Amino acid sequence: MFYEVLIVVYLIVAIMLIGFVLVQQGKGADMGASFGSGGSNTVFGSSGSGNFLTRTTAILATLFFVISLILGNQTADKEKAVDDWQNIEVPVLDEPVESMTTPAESDVPVTTSDAPASDIPQS
Repeated sequence: MFYEVLIVVYLIVAIMLIGFVLVQQGKGADMGASFGSGGSNTVFGSSGSGNFLTRTTAILATLFFVISLILGNQTADKEKAVDDWQNIEVPVLDEPVESMTTPAESDVPVTTSDAPASDIPQS
């Protein structure tokens, strides 16, 4: 149960981290924002958005890293059940070997000497 909850939290953190990285402005955008391209009309103010986004991205990246380590530790301890098809040392048979029969001599088609020696059918 804990593993499934951790996977869901991991996916949510990953999606949020991607979103926050994409929302951030590049370092070259500060000069354009100072000349009136709308930098002061943001939700967090003219200087608050960088600080908030940077801190949130750092927290999400740390969470992503810690959850990755926890998930890796949990899956490393699990033993996988061996499937019959993965074990190549023992042949997998649907029927026991004793019940398998060889074809009787009457089941084998007999060729006559009158038949043509070619593989092309005669019409």
